[in-house]
Amino acid sequence: MSTDIDVLIIGSGPAGATFARHLADRTTARILMVDTGSALTSDTGGNIRNLMPEAREQAWGQARTFPLAAIPHDAPADVLQARPGTHLLNPLATATPLHQGMPAAAMSSNIGGMGIHWTCACPRPSGSERISFLDQTRLDAAYETAEAYLQVTQQGFPATALSQSIIAALNDRFSDGRDATRLAQPMPLACTPQPDGKPRWSGTDAILGDLARAEVRARRGLEIRPDTLCRQILTRDGVASGAMLRHLPSGRDYEVHASVVVIAADALRTPQLLYASGIRPQALGRWLNDQPQVIALIDVDAPARPNAKAGSTQDGRDNVSGVTWLPFNEPDFPFHGQLMQMDTSPIAFHQNDKDVGKPVVGLGLFLAKDLREDDRIMFSDERDALGMPRMTLSYTLTDADRAGLEKALKAVQQVGAALNGVANGGEAIILPAGTSLHYQGTHRMGPVDDGTCVTSPASRVWGFDNLYLGGNGSIPTATACNPTLTSVALALMAADDIIERFFPPHSL
Repeated sequence: MSTDIDVLIIGSGPAGATFARHLADRTTARILMVDTGSALTSDTGGNIRNLMPEAREQAWGQARTFPLAAIPHDAPADVLQARPGTHLLNPLATATPLHQGMPAAAMSSNIGGMGIHWTCACPRPSGSERISFLDQTRLDAAYETAEAYLQVTQQGFPATALSQSIIAALNDRFSDGRDATRLAQPMPLACTPQPDGKPRWSGTDAILGDLARAEVRARRGLEIRPDTLCRQILTRDGVASGAMLRHLPSGRDYEVHASVVVIAADALRTPQLLYASGIRPQALGRWLNDQPQVIALIDVDAPARPNAKAGSTQDGRDNVSGVTWLPFNEPDFPFHGQLMQMDTSPIAFHQNDKDVGKPVVGLGLFLAKDLREDDRIMFSDERDALGMPRMTLSYTLTDADRAGLEKALKAVQQVGAALNGVANGGEAIILPAGTSLHYQGTHRMGPVDDGTCVTSPASRVWGFDNLYLGGNGSIPTATACNPTLTSVALALMAADDIIERFFPPHSL
């Protein structure tokens, strides 16, 4: 195994994979990407939703064997359940009043990170969601490349009479004050359309491209090393010289040395690793930003299917509704809305009533959080199952957040009125904080080193020459839209900075 390399990347999720591909495509750098987890799929970073049900359950079962995923035998009956393939930060978490402490906070530990579990929604942010201090032309160019890496399309599902009627009905109700780009429309999804009408979902393999194949990686100088915990970043005088790694199956510790170090371990574990390494800027772990989330079931006006069974997710082809996007449009609609046919929804919603045969779509509304420095990760001298500093979350909803949720509950009724009503048994639910998995801000970027941010606009840690961060934690703004597209765009901009500073053309 290589111990002297050009670029070390901690984390193999969408951001880490973006760094790896962009650098491999544009330099001859020797790159090592490590992840604490194992491969859950035979293809590198393939989306688990593409697997047949039996293989999917097997992959999720393997994910539950990760040390941090263990649930004590004496766990209370009302303990929260992590989304399949993920594990809770606190395996004994239960719902808390006013969502104190973000009880549903969860992570994935596997090759491909959350990119093999996600639902692939890739809307671009708008208005106050955008990062205003970045060069907007460069940012838009990065979004275009990110969409290409992720294979984003609005044609993931076929246009049907049902999907078009949903869009038309929403625009009859919600078009006032919206320009054409913010009208209801098919959701931009990271996927490839298929002849049978059900898309092939993009995983981290889509970002890697040809590098998802082991023989290509070997030829181009990229190694992906699973079951490898990064315990500490090695630093001296503002330079990251490498890292202390542990091979988890054997417990063997060893050092690697690198010219550039990138941490893209997720919005919780990137701050944890920095803290464990003695890199503790004032803003580290602060400004934790989840998205409060409301879900409901909405009846749609389409022929009921005879003899439908409770929980059925299989629509006939004529009744495919796909995924519809109702964009964030402040101040009247400060939410990101998505209406999903039920086999695309990440949240199980069990409807038990006499109208179960009637077609429904799942409605999800994400809200932008009222940002607070005191919403944060707290680290202790105690150790977690991997020997890293134990994390707890200090997090609460503000009066503004609660007012936003009340407005979202009213918006559910408005969406229902635009279509065919809120379904019986599918009334709106406010999900426990952390359910969105869209955690942001914990290693946020900023225009200047003023104590409110961890990195520069190029994602380089303030005070360090060669230490870069990637992932949702870099996003400094309050967003309502899904963050993956933005994280990939920011990783592209950071990778460009690495290329310019460390691998200029004359060095190739």
